[in-house]
Amino acid sequence: MRERKFVHRALRMVLALGAICVAWQGALAAPDHVAMTTKGSVQGVARNDVVEYLGIPYAAPPIGGLRWKPPAEHSAWEGVRQATSFGPTCAQVTLLGVFAGPASNNEDCLSLNVIAPMQASANGEKLPVLFWIHGGGFVDGAGSDYDASKLAARGKVVVVTINYRLSLLGFFAHPALNKEGHLFANYGLLDQQFALRWVKDNIANFGGDPDNITVAGQSAGGASAAFNVISPLTRGMFHKAIIQSSASYLTAIPMEVAERKATAFAEAAGCGKGADEATASCLRNLPADALMKLSGPPDGFGPYVVTPVADGQIIPSGGASAFESGNFNHMPIMNGSTRDEGNFFAALPVYFSGKAVTQTDVESHVKTIFGGNAGAGGTPPAYPAGTVDRILAYYSSGDFGSPQLRMNAIQTDVMVCRIQRGTHLLAGKVPLYAYEFRDRTAPFMFPELPDFAPLAYHTADLQYLFPGFHGGNKGAKHDLNARQQKLSDELVDAWTSFARTGNPNPPGESTWPQYTSDPNAQSYLAQEIPELSAISDNDFTADHKCDFWKDLLVYN
Repeated sequence: MRERKFVHRALRMVLALGAICVAWQGALAAPDHVAMTTKGSVQGVARNDVVEYLGIPYAAPPIGGLRWKPPAEHSAWEGVRQATSFGPTCAQVTLLGVFAGPASNNEDCLSLNVIAPMQASANGEKLPVLFWIHGGGFVDGAGSDYDASKLAARGKVVVVTINYRLSLLGFFAHPALNKEGHLFANYGLLDQQFALRWVKDNIANFGGDPDNITVAGQSAGGASAAFNVISPLTRGMFHKAIIQSSASYLTAIPMEVAERKATAFAEAAGCGKGADEATASCLRNLPADALMKLSGPPDGFGPYVVTPVADGQIIPSGGASAFESGNFNHMPIMNGSTRDEGNFFAALPVYFSGKAVTQTDVESHVKTIFGGNAGAGGTPPAYPAGTVDRILAYYSSGDFGSPQLRMNAIQTDVMVCRIQRGTHLLAGKVPLYAYEFRDRTAPFMFPELPDFAPLAYHTADLQYLFPGFHGGNKGAKHDLNARQQKLSDELVDAWTSFARTGNPNPPGESTWPQYTSDPNAQSYLAQEIPELSAISDNDFTADHKCDFWKDLLVYN
């Protein structure tokens, strides 16, 4: 009898322990990671310390009659939509080779990705939202290029990355389309704004705060962030902006240039010279592959491609005019560059040709850029006579250890002095933080190039925010060492602190000074190894010879 009681007691203990183990395992098991949107439910996937909802359509496919029209609402779906893989890349010929793409003819590409800290929505939190716009010269790239897991997990923010229409499909201003009565020309920017509206409407269900959105991007993505700051159509839609490594927003392509190029494209595509409904219909019926062939080769812009256009509504004017007049959406802004921006652009022809930079290449570049008109899209005014000789003399070949370093200096200084101009125009109008990324030991994402020193090249900073950016299918694997990981942690903390509060300094810290117009004040954060430091506007000007360039560069 005692043995029977003992057996019963033991069985009860085993069953109780089993129930505890099942409950414990259930607590550790991933929840279903289903989130509701206005169009239906989506199933995400857990990875490390985040949940990723990938390839969520935010607009109807811009195909057929919707090509070259503002984005339209996507239809609702029944059941739970799987959001466990990225959506298709938008049509592109991949100007940046292995660092963008892949090459695509797909127009059904308007999707976004939400990366949230684990349990964000389950905990009822309202986390800051970082809305990231990819770069790529407005002709290539994709939201899937960016691993946002570290930003989301370490920074406790919800990150959204997006696709938007590119190249001729995204920025096209044919008169036959422009007179149809809808917003026109800047379809890629309209996509970005439509995605922002999706975020406002849906992000709370992913743990994000629709009243605390930061729009950020690098290169063309940085220009996009600035154009959205300028656009009256985004008023109230976001609250802070981060402009990384971009000055192209200071000017916008004049409408007459954009229309001239679009008309030439239509004729080349066999749609004639007209500006009527038949021409519009012909353009919309062009096969995507034929259209992309006319976009240009992988190693350069084609003759018909334009970047964002001053259309008068989406973009009333270039950034220089808007920032100077104060006619933009006022908010805290971060604006900065890398120490050697130009080295990326110096590397591209070396990558495509396999040949090292020569002094002839430097001279040819300067003649091409500074031997004609200085305005946006090749419009007047012309550079003053003698400008080419003046630049080549100032950047004398004898002052540099190689033609590549000379090319880097010229291309870098032109770009970063323009970026500094944007900083100067914003100063005093909004809370402003300026920086320069200076880690010249940053891993190089290109395959090995002949006689090439990478330095702190354009895009070098991205791998510190987005782990592994951007080895691509053929790019070089580039892990960060321990000191670089420390810098990565510091940058992630700064970016996400800014997204949270409008101040990049984490609580209790003051390493990063707010920018001031005093040229002697420590106004820039120098992001370098082994320690962060601060430099003055005068230091930046001297490093990049901005006093030399200020009378040459055109901003309006």
